[in-house]
Amino acid sequence: MDAPDFLLIPLTCALLYVVSMLAMKRAADFGVGVWRTAFCANWAAALFFLPLWFVYGRADLPWTAYWQPATAGLVFLLAQVCMFLAVTRGDVSVAAPVLGLKVVLVALFSSLLRVGEVPAAWWAGAGLSTLGVALLNLGGGRHHAARTAPTVAIAGVCAVLFSLSDVLIQKWGSVWGPGRFLPPMFLLVGCFSFALLGFARGGLAAIRAGAWRWVGLGSLCNGLTHFGISLTLAIWGHATAVNVVYSIRGLFSVLLVWWVGHWFTNPERHAGRRVLLTRLAGAAAMLGAIGLVLA
Repeated sequence: MDAPDFLLIPLTCALLYVVSMLAMKRAADFGVGVWRTAFCANWAAALFFLPLWFVYGRADLPWTAYWQPATAGLVFLLAQVCMFLAVTRGDVSVAAPVLGLKVVLVALFSSLLRVGEVPAAWWAGAGLSTLGVALLNLGGGRHHAARTAPTVAIAGVCAVLFSLSDVLIQKWGSVWGPGRFLPPMFLLVGCFSFALLGFARGGLAAIRAGAWRWVGLGSLCNGLTHFGISLTLAIWGHATAVNVVYSIRGLFSVLLVWWVGHWFTNPERHAGRRVLLTRLAGAAAMLGAIGLVLA
């Protein structure tokens, strides 16, 4: 079958997402920290979605229904925190591909919550993506495995939370309408994020001048990424297909770290040829998964 045009959106978002992760990891070198990073990124996303509120207006639903965007927003917030923990304390070329587990998890949650159908080819693609994640931990010896294990674990939890958030957006967003569900959801994410600053000594004022360009770039790309993915899910659905295509960020992460990581003063390219080639093989398996969805 012909691939739907809307799948170009998650493909673009995959590249933006890796750029945001590289920028946020560079910001961590300035001591920005996870809490301030998540706060800035969440408010950037909230501001991207806010105009939709003025275009579409409030949903014709009772105020009691707002527990739905609040719930999806809370799950998303926890996923963001886990993601920044994985990126700032581990390797981008490991964390990004591990998030490819979302493919299998979205398919699972879609089935459990009865959100659309998951064709057999998509299940096969999800399984191939999981194989790609397994390859990320091969090579480099025991030291490599010990160093990457925490990143894989945190990114795995992140994948579970983001998967649930994606399926909830598809499930509830189709009822509310994309322009009505996403603005309150991400505005609530921004409001919830004020709690994160309580863990950051000095708040935003403690961010050094040289760090703001990296925080700004990372927040901008992160906000655009979630704007594109969330809007795609709310309008067209097909959460499994969207996430299979989106998993190409694993391949992008390895390639960008290898080719332009030095622009971000990223040391991962020095991890060794064997390690990077193995990670590339894992990311390539995810690329094969995308082929199954688009075939």
